[in-house]
Amino acid sequence: MMNIYVADAFTSQPYTGNPAGVMVLDQPMPETWMQSIASEMNLSETAFLVPIEKDYELRWFTPASEVDLCGHATLASAHILWEQGYSQAEVLRFHTKSGILTAARQKDGWIAMDFPQEVESSCPAPQALAEGLGAEYVYVGRNRMDYLVEVASEDILQQLAPDFGKWKSLDARGIIVTSSCQREGMDFVSRCFYPAVGVNEDPVTGSAHCALAPYWSQRLGKNELAAEQISKRTGVLRLRIHPGRVEIIGQAVTTLKAVLEAEKHFRKV
Repeated sequence: MMNIYVADAFTSQPYTGNPAGVMVLDQPMPETWMQSIASEMNLSETAFLVPIEKDYELRWFTPASEVDLCGHATLASAHILWEQGYSQAEVLRFHTKSGILTAARQKDGWIAMDFPQEVESSCPAPQALAEGLGAEYVYVGRNRMDYLVEVASEDILQQLAPDFGKWKSLDARGIIVTSSCQREGMDFVSRCFYPAVGVNEDPVTGSAHCALAPYWSQRLGKNELAAEQISKRTGVLRLRIHPGRVEIIGQAVTTLKAVLEAEKHFRKV
């Protein structure tokens, strides 16, 4: 019997935040199998975990492809491992395509993840990026995965209606659009778009904050930040900057537990 879970990440309220599929496997499975499950789940990411002694191998798949780094599905994975009794460790270690990532239980029920910084560098805006944005921008940068675009206000960000057809041609995983936030207790807001990997808008993107956290830390002159991703589902993140790393802190709630009935049709490796 193979269980599959869905947990909403970066929220404590069901049906908000970013839903992720999570499967804890007893042995590796073929990539084609994992991709088929992720496509069937049709969530922005589905996470697959395999025990490695006291640690876990962790891989993330969108409905269309595997990705190198994913925050919300890592948060969902840690939440499921603890809640469903797979692990009693206070700190979980994940072996991923972006190196070793950790998740630690906090006393207040939040989960703190240790991720690499993905600092962007200023660059000219490609024509497809500017045309697809459909709004004025004040900054464009690029890291190894994504473009980071700052717009002048939260209102502009909220009203964005990107042309995803133009953005699919960009040589990048996605486009992170952000602005400062004037609301009390919130430092900045963002929306994140990944049409090239089959996710037009991701509800709450932990990995985007590997770029957003150092970006806003430098501009605001502070190493502890509060962020909100203002998609329709919304989600809240606490962020702490460390040398070369970002501590991404969030909550998660389980919304579904099911049994995968079609497993007999696939051959394990």
